[in-house]
Amino acid sequence: MTLTAETAETAAAAVPGEAILRRQRVRESAARTYARSFPIVPVRASGMTVEGADGRRYLDCLSGAGTLALGHNHPVVLEAIRRTLDSGAPLHLLDLATAEKDEFTSALFASLPPAFAEGSKVHFCGPAGTDAVEAALKLMQTATGRRGALAFTGAYHGMTAGALAVTGSVAVKSPLPSGGEVTRLPYPYAYRCPFGVGAQGAELSSTYVERLLDDPSGGVLPPAAMILEVVQGEGGVVPAPDSWLREMRRITAERGIPLIVDEVQTGVGRTGSMWAVGHSGIQPDAMVLSKAIGGSLPLAVVVYREEYDGWLPGAHTGTFRGNTLAMAAGVATLRYVGANGLVERAARVGARMSARLRALKDRLPVIGDVRGRGLMIGAELVDPSGPPDSCGAHPADPALARRVREACLQRGLIVELGGRHDAVLRLLPPLTITDEQAEAVLDRLADAVEAASAA
Repeated sequence: MTLTAETAETAAAAVPGEAILRRQRVRESAARTYARSFPIVPVRASGMTVEGADGRRYLDCLSGAGTLALGHNHPVVLEAIRRTLDSGAPLHLLDLATAEKDEFTSALFASLPPAFAEGSKVHFCGPAGTDAVEAALKLMQTATGRRGALAFTGAYHGMTAGALAVTGSVAVKSPLPSGGEVTRLPYPYAYRCPFGVGAQGAELSSTYVERLLDDPSGGVLPPAAMILEVVQGEGGVVPAPDSWLREMRRITAERGIPLIVDEVQTGVGRTGSMWAVGHSGIQPDAMVLSKAIGGSLPLAVVVYREEYDGWLPGAHTGTFRGNTLAMAAGVATLRYVGANGLVERAARVGARMSARLRALKDRLPVIGDVRGRGLMIGAELVDPSGPPDSCGAHPADPALARRVREACLQRGLIVELGGRHDAVLRLLPPLTITDEQAEAVLDRLADAVEAASAA
C-alpha cells in the first residue's frame, strides 16, 4: 500500500505526540536546538518531573536552561500568577509604574548584595537576557564615550548582535559580520588551561590582562566595559576562581573600566550564593539578570550603579518591558528561595552530587573532569585513549557525550551538553530537588555513561 500524506498523519497520530513532532520538524526553523536533543512532547510537569505525551516520565536536569529555580509549576508561583490574573491588574503597560513592578523591584533589590544595591538603578529590558546584555553594553558606551569591550574565551552572552560579539563561540559567530570591537581575553579554565599550566593559569590570566591594558603598543584602546560570567555555563560549566574575579575587579577599577557581570544563569541561588558575585565579594558596576528572576516567565533587567545612569529617555526601549505576570512570579520565587534556605541547600546538595560524580570519575576514565558550583555542575567527557595535552587532559569526546545524552533520555533523565566541543554534561536541576531525586539523577547518569562508553 502506498503511504499518502493523510495515511502518514493518521499513522503518526497513533503514537502519542508523533504527529506534533512531525509538524514541528516541517514548520519550525533549522535553528531549533533542544527539540533536536529531546524528541518528546511534554504534556504535564511538576517540580522536577516532566511527563511526555507517551506517558513516560523524566527527571528534568535542564530546568529551562536554569530558568526554573523552583522547578515546573511550583505552587507559590502558580498562586502568584492566579492572584494577579484574578486582581484585574493590567498585564501589559510598557514601562508605566504598577504595584506589581514596585513589589518586584523591592524584592529584587533586597536580594542583591547590599553594597551593590544601595544607590543602584534598574532598567527593564526586552524579555530575554541577550537584550539586557545589549542594554548594559550600550549603557557603558554612553557613560564612558568609548566603544570597545573586553570579553573572555568561552563566554556566552546571547545571540543578538552586541551580545554575540562578546560571546566566544566561533560556530555561531563565523557566518555573521562583527558586532563591534571586542578584545578577547583568556578565561581561567584549569582543565584545558589556555596557557597549558593548569590551575596556575588564573594568575597568568590576571597578569596578561593587566599588562595588555597597560601596554601602549598592545593595540587595545580604552574600552567601554569588561563583561564576564562568574561561572561559564554554555562554555562548559567553568567556574572562575574567586581570587581571579577580585583581580579583574581591581584591574578594571584602577583603570576606570566598568565591570559588567552576566548573572543570567548563575543568579537566584543557582551556585550556592543568591548571586554568584557573593562568593568572591566583588562589587560590579552592572549586573545582567534574567532567567530565574521571572519565576519561569520572560523577564530581564540590568541593575547598575547610579553614576552610570546617563541615558536620555528612550535610549533603550522595548515593547515587552512590563510583564506583570513575570514580575509577580519573580517576587514569589525570590522570596521563596530566600525564606526557605534554598541557597544554602543548593550549596549542600550540589557539593554531594559533585563529590559522587568525582567518585564515578575514578571508576569511569571517560569522565575527564567534574566541576561547577552549587547546582550548576558539569562533567566533561573525554577519549581516554587519546593523547593527553600538557595539563594531562585527554581529547574531548563529543560523540560519546551525544550517546550519553540519548542514553540518559532513555532512562528518564533530561541533561544537556555544553562546552568548547559540546562534550560537557551539564546538570541544572531546580533548587527544590529532593535528596531522593538527586540520587536518582546520579544513578541514571552513571548507568548512561557506563552503557554509552561500552557501546
